[in-house]
Amino acid sequence: MATTTATRMTFINLPVRNLAATRAFFERLGFAFDERFSDARVGCMMIQEGATYAMLHEPDSFRRFTDRPIHDPTQATALMLAISAESREAVDALADAAEAAGAKPATPPQDYGFMYYRTFYDLDGHHWEVIWMDPRAAEQGPPDMG
Repeated sequence: MATTTATRMTFINLPVRNLAATRAFFERLGFAFDERFSDARVGCMMIQEGATYAMLHEPDSFRRFTDRPIHDPTQATALMLAISAESREAVDALADAAEAAGAKPATPPQDYGFMYYRTFYDLDGHHWEVIWMDPRAAEQGPPDMG
C-alpha cells in the first residue's frame, strides 16, 4: 500500500427528508456548512474542517449516487456515526443540545470510566454517538469491555 503525506478526507453521505430542517438542527449543535459544496438539495456540514464532512442529501440528490434502495433510518440502523468531544461535559452539552433541537436519545448514557458517551437519533433517524475518552486510555489502549 502506498503512503502519502496528504491529509485523507472523509465524506459521509446521508439522505435527509428536509434539508432546511436538518441544517437548522445541526447549526443549533454548533456545526457550520461549507457553502461552496452546498445547494438547495445538499448541505456540506463540516465535522472537522479540512478532514471530515457530512454531505446531507435530499432524496433526489442522494439517488444520483446509488442504484440500491435507500433504507429508512427510522426503521433500521445501517451505521452509527461517532464524533469525539474534549470532555465529559462537552459530551453532555452536545447531546443535550441535540435533544433540545428535536433529537431522540438512542441509548442511555454509557460510562466506562476511561470512556463516556451519549447517543441520539437525529431528525431523520440517523444514529450519532458523542464520545469522550481519557487521553491516557487512548494512548495505552482501552481495557477489555467484555
